Amino acid sequence: MRCPLLLVLALAACSPAWAKKVDLDYQVRLLPNSGQAEVRLTLADGSAVRSLDFALGKGNDYSGFQADGQWSQQGERGVWRPAAGKTSFSYRVRLDSAASAGAFESRMTAHWAVFRGDQLVPPARLDQQDGTELVARLAVELPPGWKSVETAWPRIGQHKFRIDDVSRLFDRPTGWMLAGNLGSRRARLGETDVTVAAPQGQGMRRMDTLTLLTFVWPQLQAVFPRNPPKLLLVGARDQMWRGVRGERNSLFIHSNRALISENGSSPLLRELVQLFAQIKVRDDSDWISESLTDYYATELLRRAGGISDDRYDAWQARLHKQGAKVTRLVARQANAGQIARGVQVLQALDREIRLHTQNKRSLDDVTQALMRMPSVNTAEFIQISESVLGRSSDVLQSKLLR
Repeated sequence: MRCPLLLVLALAACSPAWAKKVDLDYQVRLLPNSGQAEVRLTLADGSAVRSLDFALGKGNDYSGFQADGQWSQQGERGVWRPAAGKTSFSYRVRLDSAASAGAFESRMTAHWAVFRGDQLVPPARLDQQDGTELVARLAVELPPGWKSVETAWPRIGQHKFRIDDVSRLFDRPTGWMLAGNLGSRRARLGETDVTVAAPQGQGMRRMDTLTLLTFVWPQLQAVFPRNPPKLLLVGARDQMWRGVRGERNSLFIHSNRALISENGSSPLLRELVQLFAQIKVRDDSDWISESLTDYYATELLRRAGGISDDRYDAWQARLHKQGAKVTRLVARQANAGQIARGVQVLQALDREIRLHTQNKRSLDDVTQALMRMPSVNTAEFIQISESVLGRSSDVLQSKLLR
């Protein structure tokens, strides 16, 4: 009995539950007067980490480095080798980021800030001691008069959040963040806490946005069975880039953008589909992810009853017109015509699958298989589709895919 007991204890000791947990605290102080933030990383035990090798980029966004232990910088990389015991590393980062002339992708004003957590802490290669697990938390210090901060991470206190990304060894804050004098609307959709937030006075249609999400959510979940604990949608208007962009469990949308445009498309739903699908492509197969995104952005709205037959027919006519001259879908970066033609191929494939499986399977099954793959190319897409179909596909014999 003694040997089996020792074996069980040895195996248990190797499990993550027995790993030495070391606190990693991010303290962020927002500085509106300079458009910067002061960031401090504090390790409770610096001996647990041999080094953090940061990718600082080509610009001068990061400056004023101060470190306990050793700090060295060469070109676009900087390496911190922490001192033993409780140890810290600090710097300043510029949050104002121009997208185009006169427009900002991220911005800090006297009353609010919209930025990405990726900006606060650059990506880094972590070299840590075996049997160590970093427990990361983010605390934000707001300027006087600012009332709140929103992120896509679980809140653990006032202006404090738990950072835990199972896809990374080095947990760092990512996704859209918003701070200042804010207005928010919240709802629980399925298993996800959804927040729509924007600075006051920025014209964000919070309830309209939340209503659209509530309306489409069951259809979205049926195709893309993901359940993020939180989803944050942030909006702003003044001098912001007039687009929609998704980051980890979060979206930015310009306050003036229509939720559903005159032609029936929805930039918000398109970005939401990409956020949930997370289908990665390779080998000049960009058409797969782009066409699937366009297809479902409209299809989910149609399934939810948000598009009448005549409007759907008008959309089909636009697709036909856009893709009429396309002879090849395979390309490094699909253009608008190739994406439209790709949507038509997907529609035909969906009809073919439904017909030959007596409506038991559909393009949804293909999409869910693609979601489980690290990446996909056109040949693999055809193979998966024909596996779902149960036979060779007439639709996918098209010269468009050669």
